[in-house]
Parts: sequence; C-alpha cells; structure tokens
Amino acid sequence: MRSKLPPLNALRVFEVAARAGSYSAAARELNLTHGAVSRHITILEDWLGQPLFVRDGQSMVASGHARALAREISAAFDHIADAAERYGKSQHRKVIRVSAAATVAMRWLIPRLPLFTAICPDVDVRVSTTLTTDSALRGSFDLAIRREVPAAGQYQAWPLFEERNTVIASPALIAQTTISSVEQLAAETWLTTESRPSDWERWTQAVGQPTLRASRTLRFDHFFVTLQAVVDGLGFGIGPFPTLDADCTAGRLQKPFPDLTSKGATYFALVPLDADKPVHMRDFVDWLRSGGDDGRVS
Repeated sequence: MRSKLPPLNALRVFEVAARAGSYSAAARELNLTHGAVSRHITILEDWLGQPLFVRDGQSMVASGHARALAREISAAFDHIADAAERYGKSQHRKVIRVSAAATVAMRWLIPRLPLFTAICPDVDVRVSTTLTTDSALRGSFDLAIRREVPAAGQYQAWPLFEERNTVIASPALIAQTTISSVEQLAAETWLTTESRPSDWERWTQAVGQPTLRASRTLRFDHFFVTLQAVVDGLGFGIGPFPTLDADCTAGRLQKPFPDLTSKGATYFALVPLDADKPVHMRDFVDWLRSGGDDGRVS
C-alpha cells in the first residue's frame, strides 16, 4: 500500500484538465504547454495504475471514472483553500460556510442575507446548495439547514421555521383565469414535483376537497424547476411559506387562497458539535432563529 499522496502538481493539472474538458484548455488556464499537461497526466496515471483520459478525435477527454475522481479532488482543493483563507495570518474577514437545500437557499436565505450583512458587515456568509432528495451531510460547512436532524447526535440543532403549503400561481395566470374558488382548480393545469409527489394531495385533504383532481398535470424533477414554471405561468403549484415570501413581495407569485394551507416541512439549523463557535457564528444562528429579519442580533 502506498502511504503517500499522489503527486500534488499532477493532481492540480489533472483537476483543471478534467474540468476544462481538454489538455489544450488546461494548458491555457495554467499557462503551461500542451506537452507539460500531458506529462503531468501521465505521471498521475502511472501512480494510479490506470488511464484517466481517452482520445476523442483530436482531443483527449476525461473518462467517467476520471470525472468522478476530479469532482472529489476539486472539493478537496476547495476545502484546503478555504482552510488556508480562514486560518491564514492575513485573514481579516470572518467567514461562515452554510450548506442548505437549494430552494431554501435561493428563496429564503439568500434574499435575507443583505439584512445580516447590514448587521454584521465584517462577516462573509458563503452558501453551498444541495438537493432536498439528498439529505446526507457532506462537504465542509459551519452550519447546515436541513429538514431533518441526524440521529447520530453529532450536531447541535435549532428549529428555524415550519412551512405551510398553499396554492401559488403567477399574477398573470390568476388574472387570466379569474379563479375565486377551490373547485375551479379542477379546470386548470397543476404543476407537480417528483421530489414532492404528495403536495397537492395533502393540500386537497387539508382543505376538505380530497377528490379534487386537475384536468391536466405537468411534472418536473426538482421544486426549483417547478417554481420557475409557476412563475412563467404554466399552471398552478403548491408552494411553501415563509420560504416563498420574497417571491410574493416582489410580485412574482400570488396566493389565490392564502388562508387554505397544509402542513409542510420543518427546517433546522445544524452545527457540528466539534466545530468552532465564535461570536459571529453565534450571532448568525441567533439571526436565523429570529426569522432572518433586520432585527439586531444579541
């Protein structure tokens, strides 16, 4: 067994070549010759004992195996760079790395971040996203926002908010259909999501219309795609609040039946028990728990 790392220069060249798509693109990005890139890839292939690139016409392209390896290496380099920035002597700004489900990150957290920046201007909040269908806690982060609390007891958890679901549509579609009763929804197109397959059924049950069905449905793979279809007026959807409050405030969405809701998911802030918890981190958690408003943190 080898007890040492692969050649780090070769790893760096390989990661760029796999990401850029060719030896030539990697050479331009790294300011190297095509031959130098090729030699570094050969060194790494010899160390690993298998090829990483295959010829496609005049170009060398990464195999599927190599692309998977490159993703792992890229994440490791990002982690190293982040650690160097956080702990380096020249670091002046405070950084909080947040991992959140994509829809909550895009629709709830990011629109509110300017409010936190106004309160704590010397703190950088860096957001990475994951899909709701992938509940695993991977990667490097200081705080995660998830629907579930892991059972292993490795995280300190605080509830942030419980979503309530209701019908959503674009203002133009509501004006066009002049919808005013739940029963009228049966004549409209319902937009659904593979990762949230029961949203409509739960809502119709909650509002006392369990047999109500749509004349037509369109299904998308992830909710943020469904949400864009709703904004574009393709049909009616089921949306969570307060997650989509900013969309309603901006006039992108409307709730034709705001008082008719069904229970949604509860989101939690998760902080690893072994993580550093400096003052700016505690301030951020307090701000999240307050609803991400413009109030002062304690």
